[in-house]
Amino acid sequence: MVNGQVEHYLGMFLARDYGVETYANWAGSRLSTSLEPRDFRGMDASNAAQHAIDEAERLAETAVLDAIEENLPDEEDEKDWNWEALAKFSNVRWGTNFRDRDLKKAGRDGVYDVLVEKGREVITSVDLSEGGRFLDSYFGVRVSCNWLKDKFGLDIPFEEVKELESDDLIKLACQRARDAYEEKECEYPVMAGLYRYTKRVAGGHGKIDRDQLVEWAATRFRTKLDLEDIKSMQREDIREVLLKQSVANQKVADEAVDDVLGKVAEFFGDAEEGKTVRAIGNGESLTRWLQNKYEIELPTEDLLPLTRDEVDLRFRNVVEDRYRPEIRRMERDLLLQIVDSAWKDHLLAMDYLRSAVGMRGYAQEDPKVEYKREGMRQYDGMWRSIGERVTDLVFRMEQLDEDFVGSTWVETSARHDQAASASEIAKQQEAAIDASRGGSEKVEPIRNRGQRVGRNDPCPCGSGKKYKKCCMGKDRGAA
Repeated sequence: MVNGQVEHYLGMFLARDYGVETYANWAGSRLSTSLEPRDFRGMDASNAAQHAIDEAERLAETAVLDAIEENLPDEEDEKDWNWEALAKFSNVRWGTNFRDRDLKKAGRDGVYDVLVEKGREVITSVDLSEGGRFLDSYFGVRVSCNWLKDKFGLDIPFEEVKELESDDLIKLACQRARDAYEEKECEYPVMAGLYRYTKRVAGGHGKIDRDQLVEWAATRFRTKLDLEDIKSMQREDIREVLLKQSVANQKVADEAVDDVLGKVAEFFGDAEEGKTVRAIGNGESLTRWLQNKYEIELPTEDLLPLTRDEVDLRFRNVVEDRYRPEIRRMERDLLLQIVDSAWKDHLLAMDYLRSAVGMRGYAQEDPKVEYKREGMRQYDGMWRSIGERVTDLVFRMEQLDEDFVGSTWVETSARHDQAASASEIAKQQEAAIDASRGGSEKVEPIRNRGQRVGRNDPCPCGSGKKYKKCCMGKDRGAA
């Protein structure tokens, strides 16, 4: 998601016409008109401003003519002319204060000059000098640096990257964002641990249970922490001590991931792509090695149908859960909540689209084709918004609610439970459903215990007709 965000937005900011498009949109909004971005290519601030004003005046004249023709048509009686709508047109577009009787005084022949003159007066009073920054050849680079700072907290000096090619800048940004993410991986367990072992006191900031915190840190980071060393420390000082241990544990985790991926590569060797563990061997050597070296249990039979990529992912996940359990659980919970909410919103939007897309037929467009096209655009937008929200929260995890952080807490112990089988999960789900119904009483399914009447059997009402031609529809409607 991080890479996707960087590539999408920096690709947009560093595009050739991003600066002139931004200028055209900005100047157009100030002048209440629509401007063509390509017209501003190669222009400096002064020439661009003059061109924008000239174009706005020209378009204003056309707009006034169109408004007069629409609201004061020659072929209609004067009493049907809509002077009020014409005044509203000018007031909305240029912020004038015309009333319908003001325009009536000028008459149809003179109202054009009145509206155009007022429009020009407003247009020429607009100051476009601030827009010069959009036409700077380095504008996209500056925006990229600012976006990276706001999004990921990255301080990338403009002078350091202004001469880089777009692809090189994107590659650099992805690497810096990855480094920042790894810092968050180190910080999160420390934050979660401090939350977990802080006792809330009314009117205070809370008291840290140093005994339990030391015990947890020794198990979590596999290092010794002397209680006497932190007894007199403040919260921030304790955080720094724990952060150093977390950084050391991060390196161990990275080495473990590389180790297990190397073991998988060794197992598969030069096997063709798509080969499963069963086709290579029984997989017992992999699970035994994982148990002996990392005390992680995996059922051998679960690996047999997996390909190399799938085994890579499975092994990476179990090692990540072993060394970085808190942040992985946080990410899963966060992602699931956001996906759930976004998917509901998307389904609602698709319902609205289904209701409205039929109108496209009046524009000589196929509603089915438009529904597919617009639906896919909204679907892609949904996933992009999910990426934005997830990365926003992960990189601002200090803003996460303390209760949410607590819900991602993982008790650290030497026990490694075997994953539940599908049947066990089904039983757990059934038990949860029963519990949610308020008790263990078994709910009997609804059954039709009467004699079943076939579609072509005589109707029980005695009409002499077949059941399907007589009472079947009524009976099923009642059911």
